[in-house]
Amino acid sequence: MSTTNSIAEGVRAILENYPNAGRDSLIPILQEIQGKQGYLSREAVVTVGEYLKLPASKIYGVATFYNQFRFTPQGRYHIQICRGTACHVKGSAAILDALKRELKVEAGNTTRDGLFSLEVVACIGACGLAPVMNIDGNFHAKLTTQQIPEIIKSYRKKAEA
Repeated sequence: MSTTNSIAEGVRAILENYPNAGRDSLIPILQEIQGKQGYLSREAVVTVGEYLKLPASKIYGVATFYNQFRFTPQGRYHIQICRGTACHVKGSAAILDALKRELKVEAGNTTRDGLFSLEVVACIGACGLAPVMNIDGNFHAKLTTQQIPEIIKSYRKKAEA
């Protein structure tokens, strides 16, 4: 069975929970799909559109409005770099640049090997630890650009174990 068919089947199974659904069910449907599949694939958007009798462009319009929705799979390790005021003042832009160089990926994307995804967030809520990043619930505080290669290397080693 192809990946496209299995995605569509998974989406159809979710849609069965929404009989006679209308436009007002779109966000809960998308949330459930992303919860199960980790992101909203093109196939999922098309299948939902057919079910709700909405063009895919409308669904993308709604989904891109909310930053909770992703259109690419997350990496095994999801990195959130804070760009809030305290982190910005303490140099998080340089940390972000170091991450992009080390991972060879832009914010909002996943590395080719699927190991890391990089997300910029407005505030993590750890202002006293600025600049800070969160990798799957593990906070790395008072960061310097020199620490980034070693932190990434430690997660690569963990993935090999």
